[in-house]
Amino acid sequence: MSVETVIPRFFPVRQRFARPRVADLAAAVEVELARVFPQGSVRRGAEIGITVGSRGITAIAELTRTAVSFLRARGATPFIIPAMGSHGGAEADAQAHLIAHYGVTEESVGAPIRRAMETRHLGRTAEGVEVHMAETAWRSDGVLLMNRVKPHTDFKGPIESGLTKIGAIGLGKLAGAQEYHSHIFGIGLGNAIRSVTARLIETGKIRGGLAILENAYHETARLAGVTLDGWFAQEEALLREAFGLMGRLPIDEIDVLFIDRIGKNISGAGMDTNIIGRGTYGYVAGEPWQPGMPSITRIVLSDLSDESDGNGVGMGMAEYCTRKFFDKVNHRITALNAMTANAPMGARTPVVLDNDREALRAGVRTCARRPEGPLVVYIRDTLSLEDVWLSEACLPLVAGRDGVEVLDEPSALGFDDDGNVFSPFARA
Repeated sequence: MSVETVIPRFFPVRQRFARPRVADLAAAVEVELARVFPQGSVRRGAEIGITVGSRGITAIAELTRTAVSFLRARGATPFIIPAMGSHGGAEADAQAHLIAHYGVTEESVGAPIRRAMETRHLGRTAEGVEVHMAETAWRSDGVLLMNRVKPHTDFKGPIESGLTKIGAIGLGKLAGAQEYHSHIFGIGLGNAIRSVTARLIETGKIRGGLAILENAYHETARLAGVTLDGWFAQEEALLREAFGLMGRLPIDEIDVLFIDRIGKNISGAGMDTNIIGRGTYGYVAGEPWQPGMPSITRIVLSDLSDESDGNGVGMGMAEYCTRKFFDKVNHRITALNAMTANAPMGARTPVVLDNDREALRAGVRTCARRPEGPLVVYIRDTLSLEDVWLSEACLPLVAGRDGVEVLDEPSALGFDDDGNVFSPFARA
């Protein structure tokens, strides 16, 4: 770079958020699934599919294994359906590989994984949406929709990311995901997936759901068995609860957000738009995507998670990335995912710089000058917001504030011989 930019000193803070937790996951699964599958409701030998998506849900292997055991005890023959639309390059083996990253394998959960991508076309909804359902689900005796309920990264509505979405897009595979996202500029994605899942419920193939809520510490806050009677009202209530459990960045006006890693295991958009205040369909730097979200001038990406398998979708929301990040990106898979979501901006490449030091300097240099120094927030990822590092200029903004504890004095970041930061989160 032509102008030398001083990287500020940083200090660690710890944030405190609401922290409800499920003490006994297996027991909670049993209780909630008993609401969905009461005694005598499952025919002996019935083949029941369980959806597993591509997000990094805490303890998903244990939750899946317990659901398998519960259904088998009810007399069913359970199996797993990788339910993730176009992820994994829309390839069956790659989707099975994605859930294996989270410990969900045939051996670990005790049930076969039926990974085929073929779908059955079920006509159109009243809203004009073509309905697709995984052939493996259509041929089964029923499906348990299992997923985390949380705010969506692309749209807002009474139902966002959760059971209804995994029913429509997850079971829709590539064909369904492409069809439903094509309605973004018409009736909207939320309305499209709601109409599709309503149609799936009408077929009798959906038996119920197991909703997972997580707190800001990425722990299981609550499990909820969701029955078909009042399906959408139940999920709407769960989404309102999930909003109250989210973490957030410690300050609202940020010059540079420096992120250790993004990835599909962290968020469908690589980094959660509800945290960074930028949208996958376009944004103006420094202007929040939704009211109440932070204003960020520059985003700098250090690395891509291994669990993402090269899917760098979301990188288009950042201004800068490192060479190590760029070299991990599989651009074919990333482009397919972004185009399926009708959000091609997510696959755009940021400015690529040699290392963390140069990328962070670029972020600081291209922000407005402040006499007190730049306001920089350094996080591991948008899912891990308890421990955060802030630049020295942020100290007056957080000192003495409830819910934020300053842990140490400001000090210089450490860099290795290649100019990459010694991540404080890797040591945690």
